[in-house]
Amino acid sequence: MIKTHKEAITGAQAAAYAMKQIEPDVVAAYPITPQTPIVEYFAKYVADGVVRTEMIPVESEHSAMSAVVGAAAAGARAMTATSANGLALMHEIVYIAASLRLPVVMPVVNRALSGPINIHCDHSDTMAERDSGWIQLFCEDSQEVYDLTIMAVRLAEHEQVRLPVMVNQDGFIISHGVEPVELLPDDAVKEFVGQLKPLYPLLDTDHPVTYGPLDLYDYYFEHKRQQIEAMKNVMKVFPAIAEEFYKISGRKYDFVEPYKMDDAQYVMVALGSTNGTIKYVVDQLREEGKKVGLLKIWMFRPFPKTEIQRYLTGRKAVVVLDRSASFGAEAPLYETIKSALYEAASRPLLGSFVYGLGGRDINPELVRFAFEKAMKHELVADQELYLGLRE
Repeated sequence: MIKTHKEAITGAQAAAYAMKQIEPDVVAAYPITPQTPIVEYFAKYVADGVVRTEMIPVESEHSAMSAVVGAAAAGARAMTATSANGLALMHEIVYIAASLRLPVVMPVVNRALSGPINIHCDHSDTMAERDSGWIQLFCEDSQEVYDLTIMAVRLAEHEQVRLPVMVNQDGFIISHGVEPVELLPDDAVKEFVGQLKPLYPLLDTDHPVTYGPLDLYDYYFEHKRQQIEAMKNVMKVFPAIAEEFYKISGRKYDFVEPYKMDDAQYVMVALGSTNGTIKYVVDQLREEGKKVGLLKIWMFRPFPKTEIQRYLTGRKAVVVLDRSASFGAEAPLYETIKSALYEAASRPLLGSFVYGLGGRDINPELVRFAFEKAMKHELVADQELYLGLRE
Protein backbone atom coordinates (compact mmCIF):
# COMPACT_ATOMS: atom_id res chain seq x y z
CA MET A 1 0.00 0.00 0.00
CA ILE A 2 1.03 3.57 -0.73
CA LYS A 3 1.10 6.31 1.89
CA THR A 4 -2.07 8.39 1.69
CA HIS A 5 -3.52 11.44 3.41
CA LYS A 6 -7.04 12.35 4.49
CA GLU A 7 -8.97 15.51 3.77
CA ALA A 8 -12.49 16.57 4.75
CA ILE A 9 -14.09 17.27 1.37
CA THR A 10 -17.40 17.01 -0.43
CA GLY A 11 -18.32 14.44 -3.05
CA ALA A 12 -18.02 17.14 -5.70
CA GLN A 13 -14.50 17.95 -4.49
CA ALA A 14 -13.64 14.24 -4.45
CA ALA A 15 -14.63 13.92 -8.12
CA ALA A 16 -12.72 17.07 -9.07
CA TYR A 17 -9.63 15.95 -7.11
CA ALA A 18 -9.66 12.59 -8.89
CA MET A 19 -9.97 14.41 -12.21
CA LYS A 20 -7.03 16.63 -11.24
CA GLN A 21 -4.86 13.59 -10.56
CA ILE A 22 -6.03 11.86 -13.77
CA GLU A 23 -5.32 15.09 -15.68
CA PRO A 24 -7.41 14.44 -18.80
CA ASP A 25 -6.43 16.13 -22.05
CA VAL A 26 -9.86 17.74 -22.48
CA VAL A 27 -12.72 18.61 -20.14
CA ALA A 28 -15.86 20.23 -21.55
CA ALA A 29 -18.68 21.20 -19.23
CA TYR A 30 -21.75 23.31 -18.64
CA PRO A 31 -22.86 24.08 -15.08
CA ILE A 32 -26.04 22.60 -13.62
CA THR A 33 -27.08 22.21 -9.98
CA PRO A 34 -25.93 20.16 -8.08
CA GLN A 35 -23.07 19.16 -10.38
CA THR A 36 -21.65 22.68 -10.78
CA PRO A 37 -19.03 22.45 -7.97
CA ILE A 38 -17.24 19.59 -9.76
CA VAL A 39 -16.34 21.69 -12.78
CA GLU A 40 -15.86 24.80 -10.62
CA TYR A 41 -13.19 23.04 -8.55
CA PHE A 42 -11.62 21.54 -11.65
CA ALA A 43 -11.66 24.87 -13.52
CA LYS A 44 -9.68 26.36 -10.63
CA TYR A 45 -7.04 23.65 -11.06
CA VAL A 46 -6.83 24.64 -14.73
CA ALA A 47 -6.69 28.38 -13.96
CA ASP A 48 -3.98 27.86 -11.34
CA GLY A 49 -1.87 25.82 -13.76
CA VAL A 50 -2.09 22.68 -11.63
CA VAL A 51 -3.20 20.67 -14.69
CA ARG A 52 -2.55 21.11 -18.39
CA THR A 53 -6.08 20.13 -19.36
CA GLU A 54 -7.82 22.01 -22.17
CA MET A 55 -10.98 23.30 -20.45
CA ILE A 56 -13.84 24.03 -22.84
CA PRO A 57 -16.77 26.09 -21.47
CA VAL A 58 -19.72 25.40 -23.75
CA GLU A 59 -23.25 26.75 -24.12
CA SER A 60 -25.12 23.57 -23.20
CA GLU A 61 -24.72 20.02 -21.97
CA HIS A 62 -25.50 18.75 -25.48
CA SER A 63 -22.42 20.67 -26.64
CA ALA A 64 -20.35 19.43 -23.68
CA MET A 65 -20.91 15.81 -24.65
CA SER A 66 -20.39 16.66 -28.32
CA ALA A 67 -17.05 18.28 -27.49
CA VAL A 68 -15.72 15.32 -25.51
CA VAL A 69 -16.92 12.93 -28.23
CA GLY A 70 -14.86 14.90 -30.73
CA ALA A 71 -11.88 15.04 -28.40
CA ALA A 72 -12.01 11.32 -27.61
CA ALA A 73 -12.38 10.43 -31.29
CA ALA A 74 -9.31 12.55 -32.01
CA GLY A 75 -7.32 10.47 -29.51
CA ALA A 76 -7.55 12.56 -26.33
CA ARG A 77 -8.46 11.44 -22.82
CA ALA A 78 -11.72 13.35 -22.31
CA MET A 79 -14.09 13.89 -19.38
CA THR A 80 -17.17 15.91 -18.51
CA ALA A 81 -19.74 16.04 -15.70
CA THR A 82 -23.46 16.70 -15.50
CA SER A 83 -26.75 16.16 -13.70
CA ALA A 84 -30.48 15.70 -14.31
CA ASN A 85 -31.82 17.91 -17.11
CA GLY A 86 -28.26 18.35 -18.35
CA LEU A 87 -27.91 14.59 -18.78
CA ALA A 88 -31.30 14.53 -20.51
CA LEU A 89 -30.11 17.24 -22.92
CA MET A 90 -27.05 15.08 -23.65
CA HIS A 91 -29.27 12.09 -24.43
CA GLU A 92 -28.65 12.00 -28.19
CA ILE A 93 -24.87 12.31 -27.84
CA VAL A 94 -24.71 9.91 -24.88
CA TYR A 95 -25.76 7.16 -27.29
CA ILE A 96 -23.22 8.34 -29.86
CA ALA A 97 -20.35 8.22 -27.34
CA ALA A 98 -21.18 4.61 -26.53
CA SER A 99 -21.83 3.59 -30.13
CA LEU A 100 -18.48 5.03 -31.27
CA ARG A 101 -16.80 3.09 -28.41
CA LEU A 102 -15.23 6.20 -26.90
CA PRO A 103 -13.78 5.86 -23.36
CA VAL A 104 -15.29 9.03 -21.91
CA VAL A 105 -15.63 9.18 -18.10
CA MET A 106 -18.42 11.34 -16.68
CA PRO A 107 -19.23 12.01 -13.01
CA VAL A 108 -23.03 12.33 -12.73
CA VAL A 109 -24.62 14.02 -9.72
CA ASN A 110 -28.03 12.39 -9.48
CA ARG A 111 -30.99 14.75 -9.42
CA ALA A 112 -34.69 14.47 -10.16
CA LEU A 113 -35.84 15.25 -13.69
CA SER A 114 -38.43 17.94 -14.36
CA GLY A 115 -41.27 18.52 -14.16
CA PRO A 116 -42.18 20.06 -11.82
CA ILE A 117 -38.64 21.36 -11.54
CA ASN A 118 -36.69 19.88 -8.64
CA ILE A 119 -32.99 20.19 -7.83
CA HIS A 120 -32.70 17.39 -5.27
CA CYS A 121 -31.70 13.76 -5.45
CA ASP A 122 -33.31 10.83 -7.10
CA HIS A 123 -32.02 8.45 -9.76
CA SER A 124 -34.42 9.26 -12.59
CA ASP A 125 -31.72 11.02 -14.63
CA THR A 126 -29.32 8.07 -14.78
CA MET A 127 -32.10 5.50 -15.12
CA ALA A 128 -33.26 7.27 -18.27
CA GLU A 129 -29.84 6.39 -19.76
CA ARG A 130 -29.51 2.84 -18.47
CA ASP A 131 -29.81 1.29 -21.95
CA SER A 132 -27.56 3.82 -23.68
CA GLY A 133 -24.50 1.58 -23.67
CA TRP A 134 -22.65 3.35 -20.83
CA ILE A 135 -21.18 1.50 -17.87
CA GLN A 136 -22.92 2.81 -14.72
CA LEU A 137 -21.29 2.85 -11.28
CA PHE A 138 -23.07 4.04 -8.10
CA CYS A 139 -21.33 5.48 -5.02
CA GLU A 140 -22.36 5.29 -1.37
CA ASP A 141 -20.09 8.11 -0.19
CA SER A 142 -17.36 10.56 -1.23
CA GLN A 143 -14.60 7.98 -0.81
CA GLU A 144 -16.27 5.80 -3.41
CA VAL A 145 -16.70 8.80 -5.71
CA TYR A 146 -12.94 9.38 -5.60
CA ASP A 147 -11.99 5.73 -5.98
CA LEU A 148 -14.47 4.78 -8.68
CA THR A 149 -13.69 7.87 -10.79
CA ILE A 150 -10.05 6.76 -10.91
CA MET A 151 -10.92 3.14 -11.67
CA ALA A 152 -13.44 4.23 -14.31
CA VAL A 153 -10.64 5.56 -16.50
CA ARG A 154 -8.88 2.20 -16.57
CA LEU A 155 -12.16 0.40 -17.20
CA ALA A 156 -13.30 2.68 -20.02
CA GLU A 157 -9.94 2.57 -21.79
CA HIS A 158 -9.34 -1.18 -21.54
CA GLU A 159 -8.89 -2.57 -25.05
CA GLN A 160 -11.54 -5.25 -24.45
CA VAL A 161 -14.09 -2.66 -23.26
CA ARG A 162 -13.70 0.80 -24.84
CA LEU A 163 -17.00 2.06 -23.48
CA PRO A 164 -17.89 5.29 -21.62
CA VAL A 165 -18.54 5.27 -17.87
CA MET A 166 -20.91 7.22 -15.61
CA VAL A 167 -19.84 7.52 -11.96
CA ASN A 168 -22.99 8.39 -10.03
CA GLN A 169 -23.21 10.25 -6.71
CA ASP A 170 -26.40 11.38 -4.97
CA GLY A 171 -27.11 15.07 -5.43
CA PHE A 172 -26.48 17.25 -2.33
CA ILE A 173 -26.38 14.17 -0.08
CA ILE A 174 -22.92 13.25 -1.34
CA SER A 175 -22.01 16.10 -3.68
CA HIS A 176 -22.34 18.80 -1.00
CA GLY A 177 -21.80 16.76 2.17
CA VAL A 178 -18.35 16.97 3.79
CA GLU A 179 -16.66 13.81 5.03
CA PRO A 180 -13.11 12.46 5.35
CA VAL A 181 -11.69 11.03 2.13
CA GLU A 182 -8.41 9.15 1.90
CA LEU A 183 -6.48 10.48 -1.08
CA LEU A 184 -3.66 8.81 -2.97
CA PRO A 185 -0.52 10.69 -4.08
CA ASP A 186 -0.71 12.27 -7.53
CA ASP A 187 2.05 10.09 -8.96
CA ALA A 188 0.36 6.90 -7.72
CA VAL A 189 -2.87 7.82 -9.53
CA LYS A 190 -1.02 8.78 -12.70
CA GLU A 191 0.84 5.49 -12.66
CA PHE A 192 -2.40 3.57 -12.02
CA VAL A 193 -4.37 5.14 -14.89
CA GLY A 194 -1.33 5.15 -17.19
CA GLN A 195 -1.17 6.73 -20.62
CA LEU A 196 -4.15 6.56 -22.95
CA LYS A 197 -3.51 4.29 -25.92
CA PRO A 198 -5.81 5.71 -28.61
CA LEU A 199 -7.49 3.28 -30.98
CA TYR A 200 -8.15 4.60 -34.50
CA PRO A 201 -7.67 8.29 -33.63
CA LEU A 202 -8.89 10.82 -36.17
CA LEU A 203 -5.63 12.75 -35.94
CA ASP A 204 -3.58 9.79 -37.14
CA THR A 205 -3.54 11.01 -40.73
CA ASP A 206 -1.33 8.14 -41.86
CA HIS A 207 -4.18 5.78 -41.07
CA PRO A 208 -7.36 7.72 -41.96
CA VAL A 209 -10.67 6.60 -40.46
CA THR A 210 -14.27 7.76 -40.60
CA TYR A 211 -16.43 8.37 -37.52
CA GLY A 212 -20.21 8.65 -37.57
CA PRO A 213 -21.07 7.52 -41.10
CA LEU A 214 -24.52 6.38 -42.14
CA ASP A 215 -24.89 2.81 -40.87
CA LEU A 216 -27.88 1.08 -42.43
CA TYR A 217 -29.22 -2.44 -41.98
CA ASP A 218 -26.23 -4.04 -43.69
CA TYR A 219 -23.88 -3.38 -40.71
CA TYR A 220 -25.80 -1.63 -37.89
CA PHE A 221 -26.88 -4.88 -36.24
CA GLU A 222 -23.30 -6.18 -36.10
CA HIS A 223 -22.08 -2.94 -34.52
CA LYS A 224 -24.69 -3.23 -31.77
CA ARG A 225 -23.60 -6.83 -31.23
CA GLN A 226 -20.05 -5.60 -30.66
CA GLN A 227 -21.30 -3.22 -27.95
CA ILE A 228 -23.12 -6.10 -26.29
CA GLU A 229 -19.91 -8.14 -26.25
CA ALA A 230 -17.92 -5.19 -24.86
CA MET A 231 -20.39 -4.93 -21.97
CA LYS A 232 -19.90 -8.63 -21.26
CA ASN A 233 -16.15 -8.05 -21.19
CA VAL A 234 -16.61 -5.54 -18.35
CA MET A 235 -17.46 -8.46 -16.09
CA LYS A 236 -14.08 -10.06 -16.89
CA VAL A 237 -11.99 -6.88 -16.78
CA PHE A 238 -13.28 -4.98 -13.73
CA PRO A 239 -12.21 -7.48 -11.02
CA ALA A 240 -8.57 -7.26 -12.15
CA ILE A 241 -8.68 -3.45 -12.12
CA ALA A 242 -10.30 -3.48 -8.67
CA GLU A 243 -7.64 -5.87 -7.37
CA GLU A 244 -4.86 -3.64 -8.68
CA PHE A 245 -6.51 -0.64 -7.02
CA TYR A 246 -6.78 -2.57 -3.75
CA LYS A 247 -3.03 -3.11 -3.76
CA ILE A 248 -2.34 0.63 -3.77
CA SER A 249 -5.28 1.80 -1.63
CA GLY A 250 -6.31 -1.05 0.67
CA ARG A 251 -9.94 -0.60 -0.43
CA LYS A 252 -11.80 -3.50 -2.03
CA TYR A 253 -14.36 -3.08 -4.79
CA ASP A 254 -16.49 -5.52 -6.73
CA PHE A 255 -19.75 -5.52 -8.66
CA VAL A 256 -21.69 -5.64 -5.38
CA GLU A 257 -20.91 -5.30 -1.68
CA PRO A 258 -22.50 -7.84 0.72
CA TYR A 259 -23.03 -6.51 4.24
CA LYS A 260 -23.70 -9.03 7.03
CA MET A 261 -24.97 -11.48 4.44
CA ASP A 262 -23.42 -14.75 5.68
CA ASP A 263 -26.53 -15.98 7.48
CA ALA A 264 -29.02 -13.29 6.43
CA GLN A 265 -32.55 -14.48 5.77
CA TYR A 266 -34.01 -11.05 4.93
CA VAL A 267 -32.01 -8.88 2.55
CA MET A 268 -32.34 -5.32 1.27
CA VAL A 269 -30.90 -4.21 -2.09
CA ALA A 270 -30.22 -0.57 -2.99
CA LEU A 271 -28.09 1.93 -4.91
CA GLY A 272 -26.19 4.99 -3.72
CA SER A 273 -26.00 6.86 -0.43
CA THR A 274 -29.05 5.13 1.08
CA ASN A 275 -26.86 2.09 1.70
CA GLY A 276 -25.27 3.94 4.62
CA THR A 277 -28.66 4.29 6.30
CA ILE A 278 -29.49 0.67 5.57
CA LYS A 279 -26.23 -0.50 7.19
CA TYR A 280 -27.16 1.45 10.31
CA VAL A 281 -30.56 -0.27 10.47
CA VAL A 282 -29.04 -3.69 9.73
CA ASP A 283 -26.72 -3.21 12.72
CA GLN A 284 -29.68 -2.30 14.95
CA LEU A 285 -31.77 -5.28 13.84
CA ARG A 286 -28.79 -7.61 14.24
CA GLU A 287 -28.49 -6.48 17.86
CA GLU A 288 -32.14 -7.51 18.24
CA GLY A 289 -31.32 -10.96 16.90
CA LYS A 290 -32.84 -10.45 13.43
CA LYS A 291 -31.01 -12.16 10.57
CA VAL A 292 -30.97 -9.26 8.11
CA GLY A 293 -28.40 -8.12 5.57
CA LEU A 294 -27.71 -5.71 2.73
CA LEU A 295 -26.57 -6.20 -0.84
CA LYS A 296 -25.22 -2.89 -2.15
CA ILE A 297 -24.99 -2.53 -5.92
CA TRP A 298 -21.83 -0.79 -7.13
CA MET A 299 -22.28 -1.61 -10.82
CA PHE A 300 -25.75 -1.28 -12.32
CA ARG A 301 -24.71 -1.54 -15.97
CA PRO A 302 -23.66 -4.08 -16.96
CA PHE A 303 -25.92 -5.74 -14.43
CA PRO A 304 -24.11 -8.36 -12.29
CA LYS A 305 -26.70 -11.09 -12.68
CA THR A 306 -24.45 -13.93 -11.52
CA GLU A 307 -23.58 -12.13 -8.26
CA ILE A 308 -27.23 -11.26 -7.65
CA GLN A 309 -28.21 -14.91 -8.03
CA ARG A 310 -25.34 -16.07 -5.83
CA TYR A 311 -26.16 -13.73 -2.95
CA LEU A 312 -29.98 -13.74 -3.07
CA THR A 313 -30.93 -17.31 -3.97
CA GLY A 314 -32.31 -19.18 -0.96
CA ARG A 315 -33.05 -16.13 1.22
CA LYS A 316 -36.49 -15.94 2.78
CA ALA A 317 -37.28 -12.45 1.48
CA VAL A 318 -35.61 -9.68 -0.52
CA VAL A 319 -36.62 -6.02 -0.39
CA VAL A 320 -35.52 -3.80 -3.29
CA LEU A 321 -35.39 -0.02 -2.85
CA ASP A 322 -35.62 2.23 -5.92
CA ARG A 323 -35.01 5.99 -5.89
CA SER A 324 -36.82 6.26 -9.22
CA ALA A 325 -40.09 5.14 -10.74
CA SER A 326 -40.76 3.51 -14.08
CA PHE A 327 -44.18 4.74 -15.13
CA GLY A 328 -46.40 1.92 -16.30
CA ALA A 329 -43.82 -0.72 -15.33
CA GLU A 330 -41.90 -1.99 -12.32
CA ALA A 331 -39.19 0.20 -10.79
CA PRO A 332 -35.84 -0.19 -12.59
CA LEU A 333 -33.69 -1.91 -9.96
CA TYR A 334 -36.55 -4.11 -8.77
CA GLU A 335 -37.44 -5.18 -12.30
CA THR A 336 -33.85 -6.24 -12.96
CA ILE A 337 -33.47 -8.07 -9.63
CA LYS A 338 -36.76 -9.87 -10.18
CA SER A 339 -35.70 -10.93 -13.66
CA ALA A 340 -32.30 -12.17 -12.41
CA LEU A 341 -33.99 -14.40 -9.83
CA TYR A 342 -36.40 -15.97 -12.33
CA GLU A 343 -34.04 -18.91 -12.82
CA ALA A 344 -33.07 -19.23 -9.14
CA ALA A 345 -33.47 -22.71 -7.70
CA SER A 346 -34.97 -21.27 -4.50
CA ARG A 347 -36.62 -17.90 -5.10
CA PRO A 348 -37.16 -15.60 -2.13
CA LEU A 349 -40.24 -13.51 -1.53
CA LEU A 350 -39.74 -10.20 -3.34
CA GLY A 351 -40.92 -6.70 -2.46
CA SER A 352 -40.58 -3.40 -4.32
CA PHE A 353 -40.36 -0.07 -2.49
CA VAL A 354 -39.98 3.28 -4.25
CA TYR A 355 -38.61 6.05 -2.03
CA GLY A 356 -36.91 9.42 -1.98
CA LEU A 357 -38.26 10.94 -5.19
CA GLY A 358 -37.33 14.61 -5.54
CA GLY A 359 -35.05 14.39 -2.51
CA ARG A 360 -37.66 13.11 -0.02
CA ASP A 361 -35.77 11.95 3.06
CA ILE A 362 -35.21 8.28 3.76
CA ASN A 363 -34.71 7.68 7.48
CA PRO A 364 -33.96 4.59 9.59
CA GLU A 365 -37.61 4.22 10.57
CA LEU A 366 -38.66 3.82 6.93
CA VAL A 367 -35.92 1.29 6.26
CA ARG A 368 -36.96 -0.65 9.37
CA PHE A 369 -40.59 -0.60 8.17
CA ALA A 370 -39.57 -2.21 4.87
CA PHE A 371 -37.53 -4.86 6.69
CA GLU A 372 -40.46 -5.60 9.00
CA LYS A 373 -42.76 -6.14 6.00
CA ALA A 374 -40.25 -8.70 4.78
CA MET A 375 -39.88 -10.41 8.16
CA LYS A 376 -43.67 -10.70 8.44
CA HIS A 377 -43.76 -12.22 4.96
CA GLU A 378 -46.08 -9.46 3.78
CA LEU A 379 -44.33 -8.86 0.46
CA VAL A 380 -46.20 -9.28 -2.82
CA ALA A 381 -44.02 -9.59 -5.93
CA ASP A 382 -46.35 -7.61 -8.20
CA GLN A 383 -47.11 -4.84 -5.69
CA GLU A 384 -45.19 -1.55 -5.62
CA LEU A 385 -45.08 0.17 -2.23
CA TYR A 386 -43.86 3.65 -1.33
CA LEU A 387 -41.75 4.75 1.64
CA GLY A 388 -42.40 8.15 3.18
CA LEU A 389 -45.25 9.04 0.81
CA ARG A 390 -48.36 10.95 1.90
CA GLU A 391 -51.37 9.06 0.49
